[in-house]
Amino acid sequence: MLKQLAGKIWRKIPWFARLKIIRLTQTKFTVSVAAIIFNDAGKILILDHVYRPGSGWGIPGGFINPDEQPEIAVRRELQEETGLQIENVRLFLARTVKKHVEFIFEAEANGAVDIVSNEIFRAEWLDFDEIPEEMSAIQRDLIKQVLEKRANGKK
Repeated sequence: MLKQLAGKIWRKIPWFARLKIIRLTQTKFTVSVAAIIFNDAGKILILDHVYRPGSGWGIPGGFINPDEQPEIAVRRELQEETGLQIENVRLFLARTVKKHVEFIFEAEANGAVDIVSNEIFRAEWLDFDEIPEEMSAIQRDLIKQVLEKRANGKK
């Protein structure tokens, strides 16, 4: 009976007030995109980020804007940080880490990197064995997984 009464009251509340109540009582998430980008020689793009904790080295990426789709966000982030256009963009993994949702893509890029963001110190195209040791083990593992998938012919 109490449940039915609560349901009737809930339905009488205006939609915008219900939405506000839901947003105030639910866990909030941040959402980002990242990408493992290959050039024509099969090398991987690694960026030295200003704001990345630890060594700073990592794969390109950033936060999704409100109402932005993940693939659009990863294309925008690459353009904003490196000036690169990417193609053959494929979702590799979507995952949650605590209160964070992350979309990991793989893609190819043509052309030279032009650092156009003050968030990036430098960019390097590297083979897997050239990636800086101090780069996040989690990101190194993601790159390794993508390389293994590509080696098995699953682009």
